[in-house]
Amino acid sequence: MDASFSTIVSRLQALSTSDHTSVVSLNLFVALLLACIVIGHLLEENRWMNESITALMIGLCTGIVILLTTGMKSSHLLVFSEDLFFIYLLPPIIFNAGFQVKKKQFFRNFMTIMLFGAIGTLVSCTIISLGAIEFFKKIGINSFDIGDYIAIGAIFAATDSVCTLQVLNQDETPLLYSLVFGEGVVNDATSVVLFNAIQSFDLNHIDPRIALQFIGNFFYLFFASTMLGVLTGLLSAYIIKKLYFGRHSTDREVALMMLMAYLSYMMAELFYLSGILTVFFCGIVMSHYTWHNVTESSRITTKHAFATLSFVAETFIFLYVGMDALDIEKWRFVSNSPGTSVAVSSVLLALVLAGRAAFVFPLSLLSNLTKKNPNDRISFRQQVCSV
Repeated sequence: MDASFSTIVSRLQALSTSDHTSVVSLNLFVALLLACIVIGHLLEENRWMNESITALMIGLCTGIVILLTTGMKSSHLLVFSEDLFFIYLLPPIIFNAGFQVKKKQFFRNFMTIMLFGAIGTLVSCTIISLGAIEFFKKIGINSFDIGDYIAIGAIFAATDSVCTLQVLNQDETPLLYSLVFGEGVVNDATSVVLFNAIQSFDLNHIDPRIALQFIGNFFYLFFASTMLGVLTGLLSAYIIKKLYFGRHSTDREVALMMLMAYLSYMMAELFYLSGILTVFFCGIVMSHYTWHNVTESSRITTKHAFATLSFVAETFIFLYVGMDALDIEKWRFVSNSPGTSVAVSSVLLALVLAGRAAFVFPLSLLSNLTKKNPNDRISFRQQVCSV
């Protein structure tokens, strides 16, 4: 009895120590987030530093300090899982982008966005896959089959919407912002279909039927994801208009909008659709219909609440990325074969740039031919920025 009691006590003590360690890590991370906000504000007028670069640098410096204090064992305060990113951090960022996007500019360039996001992704994936097949064998990597190479192409053809939101300003460059970010949203659906096709189809026997099936899967994923977001947004507008929550409490209106937006993302993941597309179009519909059905105080609250959640999530991501750059496990893996790692990284970087250039310039030229207004045309400088 005494032995079992002492075992329980020791386990409780170990658990208490673990909880206290987590609390210390969370305190430090929150303090770093506050530092990012304060320093980012102080450097706001600096043309070379923005909030994302500030967070990256603070994360990098923090990683160095943690490495030195732990004897080169770790550079992290918290363990970052993909669930944390995809389930908790990404939805508010993408939703706020849809909620705040200039809809007239976005839909005016919708066909160009579709060209970049669908056709462009396929072109980029093809070039990256063919280039990887050619150059990886010269480096000495022969363990991949055709499906692996196409998977590499599909993954690296995807663009990062989070970084786009930080680098570009919607008010200063509305055309470029709508093109690059819109491409990132459509690109997500294309990449998902590509990757699923690799898992489902026999790539050694490609025929017209498989090609048609792939095209059908893309349109199903795109329209199903879009309609789910649109319907969720319309449902929220109908509920708020009919029940008129604002006469009792604006908190309920704000909570309903937030939860409905999050529900649309999780439902898309549940049905194996594109959560990014769904929550983006849910944000567009909510800003056009739901937002006008709530009280004036709720409009102000929702606008700032969504922007604040998105800002904190973005800062969190960039801060962690700075720490992750010094992940000792990754560097140990690289140090085992530094020549191969550098060669593979260099080849992939060159192929990604070549793949983007291969579709950005031709498709921009095609898009410009259809635009009568010179202000709607994509300039060469904007094309270079898109690459």
